[in-house]
Amino acid sequence: MAGGKKIGKLLLRIGSAVISVLVLALVTFSLILAKPAPGEEATPAAKPSREASPAVTVEAEKDLVDVVSAFPAPVMSFMSGSGMTFVSATVSDAAVDGGFGRVATLYWQTPGGEPMTLRSIWPATALDLLEKGYHFMPYEGPALFGNASVRMENDSGLRFHTATDQALYAVLLPRSLSGEAANLCRSLQLFTANTKEE
Repeated sequence: MAGGKKIGKLLLRIGSAVISVLVLALVTFSLILAKPAPGEEATPAAKPSREASPAVTVEAEKDLVDVVSAFPAPVMSFMSGSGMTFVSATVSDAAVDGGFGRVATLYWQTPGGEPMTLRSIWPATALDLLEKGYHFMPYEGPALFGNASVRMENDSGLRFHTATDQALYAVLLPRSLSGEAANLCRSLQLFTANTKEE
């Protein structure tokens, strides 16, 4: 009986050692794959513009291309067929450290008539351009075009924001839409003037 226990313990140790070696090999392989090739450099962070650009305002969804064209990065918007109603949009300069950033703000309504605001902010480091008065929540917001988002709240509304290497994106909605937020955010994507979709 004692011999059987010893063999069992020995087999358990051998099994643990084999699993540890396999995990180590997998981690090493993952790191090798993730390492950039020599000469491959990360995209440098965008710098604010030193010159102001004219503001653009549109009130028809068909004219959204004017807003997208006036923004230096992809703009977050709803996909066509999402059931949302376009209200208006504007893109304008905002003072940031080192010059001017750009903010594209799109106003939409849900089928029930509740407002939603989509904000695209360039450069991605311009966190000061996010609305004040929100506090962090201890859990993530819904995914925004495949990215995890930060959930923030105040007494009247919710804000989810995320960043890419090109811009910062924020979704603002009333607290009454809290239960529908994940479903609404699934219809969001990034648009550029040339490709329409990122």
